[in-house]
Amino acid sequence: MPWSNDEQMFSLARRQLFTAVIGDIMDKIGLRRQFLPPYIQPLDRGMTAVGRAMTVLQSDCEDGAGGAQPFGLMLDALDDLKPGEIYLCSAGSPPYALWGELMSTRAMRCGAAGAVLDGYLRDTHGILKLGFPCFSRGCYAQDQAGRGKVSDFRVSIQIGGVHVSPGDIVFADVDGVCIVPRHAEREVFERALEKVQGENVVREALEQGMPAREAFDRFGIL
Repeated sequence: MPWSNDEQMFSLARRQLFTAVIGDIMDKIGLRRQFLPPYIQPLDRGMTAVGRAMTVLQSDCEDGAGGAQPFGLMLDALDDLKPGEIYLCSAGSPPYALWGELMSTRAMRCGAAGAVLDGYLRDTHGILKLGFPCFSRGCYAQDQAGRGKVSDFRVSIQIGGVHVSPGDIVFADVDGVCIVPRHAEREVFERALEKVQGENVVREALEQGMPAREAFDRFGIL
């Protein structure tokens, strides 16, 4: 295994892997529902995020309710981020922003690897200036205070039918966001690295004129 800790594994993944190959490997081993919904997109198409899920459970508020804790446990969840983690937040019902520039600033200071939201973000220009990887439904400035709150974190959540446990690996790029369960991460990453090497061979063969059918019959990859 070419890594001995998370930092090395995530660095290798960012350099050599991408969501398509990760998803292909999970399909082969029977993990066929690991992609979050396709409406979750990067704020900038060049953004990539790889890290462990710090799961966040979002709940709705009743028309302006919130009192002394207008965001619920959101600030506690934000401060609890660890290096290499991704803030992964489920959706509330009303449309409002789950993330912004100041949250990005704090997350970066904590060493977080990104934020993935089944909802919206705001302060777009500020986040782009920071370069913090964010994936969401889109940009929408309406505040969550009085509309939604974080009710819990570091608990199992579901997004688009995908079950996510705290510590599962989140891999996000321009082609989507996939979840690699902790129990399968070693097999998935090792086999993905092998597949990338095979794809490089096929690419060279295609560039040299080999027909697609012949390439697939010979290498089993396309």
